[in-house]
Amino acid sequence: MARRCNVGTADRAVRALLGVALLVLGGWVWDGFQGAIGGIVALVVGVVLVLTAITGFCPLYRLLGVRTCPEET
Repeated sequence: MARRCNVGTADRAVRALLGVALLVLGGWVWDGFQGAIGGIVALVVGVVLVLTAITGFCPLYRLLGVRTCPEET
């Protein structure tokens, strides 16, 4: 069963930018505070956002029935 795109272009761009920002912030916080919970959370959320931006598929969107990309024909 092929996964269909449910994340549109603008949504993907926002996810990518926010994801990279969280990766940088998480790395900085983690490095500065030696494993601070906030840094770890930022890293995990950043990775998820970047992966969903790359693949164009968000499992949470699928569960909620949300779709920001145009219908495939």
